[in-house]
Amino acid sequence: MSRYWSDIVNRLVPYVPGEQPALAKPVKLNTNENPYAPSPRVLEAIRHELGETGESLRRYPDPVAKRLRAAVAAHHGIRAEQVFVGNGSDEVLAHAFQALLKHDKSILFPDITYSFYPTYARLYEVEYRTVPLTSEFTINVDDYLQPNVSNGGVIFPNPNAPTGHALPLAEIERLVAASPDSVVVIDEAYVDFGAESAIALIDRYPNLLVVHTTSKSRSLAGMRVGFAFGHPDLIDALNRVKDSFNSYPLDRLAQAAATAAYEDAEWLKTTSARVIASRERLTAALLALGFEVVPSAANFVFAKHPAHDAAAIAAKLREKEIFVRHFNAPRVNQHLRISIGTDAECDTLVEALKAIVA
Repeated sequence: MSRYWSDIVNRLVPYVPGEQPALAKPVKLNTNENPYAPSPRVLEAIRHELGETGESLRRYPDPVAKRLRAAVAAHHGIRAEQVFVGNGSDEVLAHAFQALLKHDKSILFPDITYSFYPTYARLYEVEYRTVPLTSEFTINVDDYLQPNVSNGGVIFPNPNAPTGHALPLAEIERLVAASPDSVVVIDEAYVDFGAESAIALIDRYPNLLVVHTTSKSRSLAGMRVGFAFGHPDLIDALNRVKDSFNSYPLDRLAQAAATAAYEDAEWLKTTSARVIASRERLTAALLALGFEVVPSAANFVFAKHPAHDAAAIAAKLREKEIFVRHFNAPRVNQHLRISIGTDAECDTLVEALKAIVA
């Protein structure tokens, strides 16, 4: 603490990202990265953008990412003016908190969810209330639709994180339709691994904002590219905040890489299917070891062992250079979030767990 800090800094509880171990070959199953390299088209696009001399790097990138937005819009069957781009979905979410969720009334999000939401709420001084998940770690839409109780907005991931559970599209539409006076933000970071996207609803509901990232299913966590999809009025609000903060959020290489990734739909389909198959394989192995596993539509599983402390399991795995995520928080401190790696990485994890829980 310093006397030079602004008052708000004293009140912040910063988000804590997953550990990035400085080891030669860790089994890294703690940050939900895709275990496979991005589309070969991505590398070709980066080389093309650089050229032989890197001449393009002396010039600023396109501030509105016109080519990228066109490629993404074509992929989803929407218009470019319905697409916003930012430096990773975290920045997109931050702009949404400022531009669309800061009102007199409290916003709502689950009590167990992406831990950046309360961080942004505190940073931007947005009042919020948490809505408990059910005992099965699912979101009950009716809990957000209490009679005579209005709100300043709703935000949650679908599939939810860290649980992995996904809501059907019909339930999301029911929530959006019942909330015409506030913005509903659906954070779809993991949607390509088994959930239904709400992008199909944005033409019917001007209060719906859907957020995506290239970090998960498209293997571009190192490039930091995220999107929001919604009515042009919502996109305009995000652009007004963005251009008051940083007019050039995406560099030239990131724009080229993300454009190429979206143009390779076959790679996305094939790789997502591989991750899904590995998830089901790992789930079966964990169940056989006595773990309880929440049904997942993401590239991770959320599991606990009734006879073993989760923190102790995570510590023993770390000794073997196997990294999983443990959240020391109410209701979930006996669970581990395990990212889906290659089958070889998952096998290494399972063999280590056999020794731990035996």
